[in-house]
Amino acid sequence: MAWNTEETKRKLKEAAVAEFAAHGLGGTTMERIARRAGVNKERLYTYFGDKPQLFATVLADELNKVAAAVPLDHLDGPEAVARYAGSVYEYHAEHPELTRLLLWEGLLDLPEVPDEASRTDYYRTKVAAFARAQQSNAISDRLPAADLAFLVLALAGWWYAVPQMARMMHADSSSTPASAKAALMQAALHLATPSK
Repeated sequence: MAWNTEETKRKLKEAAVAEFAAHGLGGTTMERIARRAGVNKERLYTYFGDKPQLFATVLADELNKVAAAVPLDHLDGPEAVARYAGSVYEYHAEHPELTRLLLWEGLLDLPEVPDEASRTDYYRTKVAAFARAQQSNAISDRLPAADLAFLVLALAGWWYAVPQMARMMHADSSSTPASAKAALMQAALHLATPSK
């Protein structure tokens, strides 16, 4: 039987995403990842190197997925910012492991994260889209473009970063994911609407 290298890598990466999202870099073992994937642990080391390299690989893959799923090239007004925020929220709802991976990476408190230069370039394209919209007076310029872009992303992801807080703060209400998304979009719309 021929060995399907790509399928094996896919299984290992999927298992690594689940394990790293649940336990972080320090709490995850290569053995548990291999066991979850049903693959020999040596394949894991052969394909991905050590545990920090694997963590960097799976996080980069997850960031590439969100970049492809929720592109941001052009903002033609506050409603576009609100729609973008809603799309980011929906992505996090469907892929909560991304938020957890980013939180675990932040807890490492590294002076520089793996592949920081290309990740910085990626975020700069988002900031540039906000800046272009501000320069054309399509959205508010009360906040610097980088701050506005960061706030929109933070608002969209925070529901999944601290779901326990969202649950407790809405304990006496009938909040749903749909109402949370609507509130987020309203906040993004407010932030992006130019003053009159």
